[in-house]
Amino acid sequence: MMLPWLRCSRIMPRHSVFVYGTLKRGEPNHHWLTEKENGDALFVGTANTKEKYPLVIASRYNIPYTLELPGKGENIEGEIYDVDDNMLAKLDVLEDHPKYYERKVKKAVLQDSGEEVDIWIYLLHHYKPHMIELPFLKSYQHNGDHGLKYVARYLRENPGPEYWTDVKL
Repeated sequence: MMLPWLRCSRIMPRHSVFVYGTLKRGEPNHHWLTEKENGDALFVGTANTKEKYPLVIASRYNIPYTLELPGKGENIEGEIYDVDDNMLAKLDVLEDHPKYYERKVKKAVLQDSGEEVDIWIYLLHHYKPHMIELPFLKSYQHNGDHGLKYVARYLRENPGPEYWTDVKL
């Protein structure tokens, strides 16, 4: 199967981004992908990471993190979006790349076709040891049965990077 954005010619470079947490459809930060002032994002499909990774919920704000620990955890379910340079730059701001999350190229498998694709994914490196003791998820929903509801930035008492100390070394 040819991916949709390969069917047309374009001038602007495009990037495949895998989202697994609050950026997915129906989640609190999905609006970042739909606000035109951020750039362009086209939903490609639902996919799973080819490698297993630990997907956990942590910090005082119940943020989903995928830890850079390939081979441990689950083949994480998420969504792939084809984004332009502007959207990728905005996502880097949201994810505080490269100071907080680090964006890396990995592989994912589209659920509808089984096609393996290269994707950008935001991973947490240099995390505190207790993070690998948390329950691993296969799929994230902010209102899931885990009972750890995500706290949006605008609702946080101190929205600065001080919460990084909850999870980063």
